[in-house]
Amino acid sequence: VYGTLGPDEAAFTEETAYAPNSPYSASKAASDHLVRAYHHTYGLEVTSSNCSNNYGPYHFPEKLIPLIITNILNDKPLPIYGDGQQIRDWLYVEDHARGIELVLKKGRLGENYNIGGNNEWANIDIVKVVCKLMNEAFETDSALIQKYPNAMKASCGKSEDLVTYVTDRAGHDRRYAINATKTNNELSYVPTESFETGIAVTIDWYLNNQQWWAALIDGS
Repeated sequence: VYGTLGPDEAAFTEETAYAPNSPYSASKAASDHLVRAYHHTYGLEVTSSNCSNNYGPYHFPEKLIPLIITNILNDKPLPIYGDGQQIRDWLYVEDHARGIELVLKKGRLGENYNIGGNNEWANIDIVKVVCKLMNEAFETDSALIQKYPNAMKASCGKSEDLVTYVTDRAGHDRRYAINATKTNNELSYVPTESFETGIAVTIDWYLNNQQWWAALIDGS
């Protein structure tokens, strides 16, 4: 909802003006404005929060991180928009859930709170990390080769060979970064997962929950 940032611009705060750049983000901004208006006009008891990009278990397979994991397991191309240098602040889903709980329990009515992960990564670097961890998983656990026979590149330690650059998405924002100082100070919110710990847990979950994500991918 805040739009996009240049490489050296300060992170979004709760005071940053909304500037959505796609119809999708504009619809989210509109919902926030409606909530604010009902609080101002009718006294509806509300709090609002904005977060950075979530990742973790049960993430729908079309999103970047689960898409990369599941495509590696099926030896499919890993599509990278444009040059892959779009930067996002990544937030482990359970840290986000804790932040929402704090906003609900301790947040001041009518206030907005940013919930961030303090983990800025370029998309291509995220993909490289996932490829490396997937290669290592297949190297250390031989049972994965039998469980995922289609993962030919991962089984020989070459998941990164699947990286494929594609035309950039229309209206693709270059950088997001969340300043969660207000939430940290007022609600004592601090994310517990670093990206390194969170992505390891996430990959392990997808490797052990094929039935869940495979049913979504094949539509069954």
